[in-house]
Amino acid sequence: MDALLAALADPARWRLVNLLAERPRSVGVLAQLSDARQPQTTKHLQTLERAGAVTSRRTGQHRVYALRSTPLRDLAAMLGRLADTADQADGPYATYDRYGRNVDAERLAAQEPGWADGRTFDFHRALRASPGLVWRHLTEAALLAHWWTPDDLRVSELVFEARPGGRIVQEYRDGEDADDSGPVVGRAEGVVVDVRPGEHLAYRLSPLLPDGSLAFTAHVAMGLRPGGAGTDLDVHWRVTDSTVDAPDFVAGIEIGFGQSLDKLAATFAAATDTTDSTPQ
Repeated sequence: MDALLAALADPARWRLVNLLAERPRSVGVLAQLSDARQPQTTKHLQTLERAGAVTSRRTGQHRVYALRSTPLRDLAAMLGRLADTADQADGPYATYDRYGRNVDAERLAAQEPGWADGRTFDFHRALRASPGLVWRHLTEAALLAHWWTPDDLRVSELVFEARPGGRIVQEYRDGEDADDSGPVVGRAEGVVVDVRPGEHLAYRLSPLLPDGSLAFTAHVAMGLRPGGAGTDLDVHWRVTDSTVDAPDFVAGIEIGFGQSLDKLAATFAAATDTTDSTPQ
């Protein structure tokens, strides 16, 4: 398939394919119709034949070429599958488009400091794990690192001191940057405010702008209670100290933190007997 794509990428060869789609033609006729020299046309046709796009046979003093439809149909089917994957409902591209719309809206709103102050976001997840186990995933850095970023990012540095006044540091990189050779995509710093193990966790967290200043401050409160699936987790975000450079960050809260919580839920769902197999 790679050879076929490479062969079709050349404009001169693409012109020959279009001519052969109409009917089989000789090299001389193809050279004339494409306004090219016959030796060049022959080389292009040989490339297309090696790629499987055309076939040929000698008839008297002429070599006649014909288009092979099956490889083109196979290529069309492959491209169709790629397009279907990109267009899947609630898939990565749908999320990408939704984030873009959010960014545009927030940038229009960000006219002066404090523009997003008081903005709130609420999340709920029914988690298949006990409150004690959920608490560990909310407060232990080694467990937090597995879910505390959106799908396309990964934590590269994480500090979470689960005590009032404890320090929080979250640094993340592109999810495909396995060796930390690429740039830091984002960094946030904060402080833990309230800790009631297995019940309530509150903290402040501020994403940093490239110059190191704060984009805004998120006041995050998490409530845990026993539920039918194991634990009901409710999360409330409130924005303060928003700057005019913060719209891209604010636009990503609903999608990004929602994806993070989905990863947390998937972690518990994947374990068939999480409560019994994991120490409390």
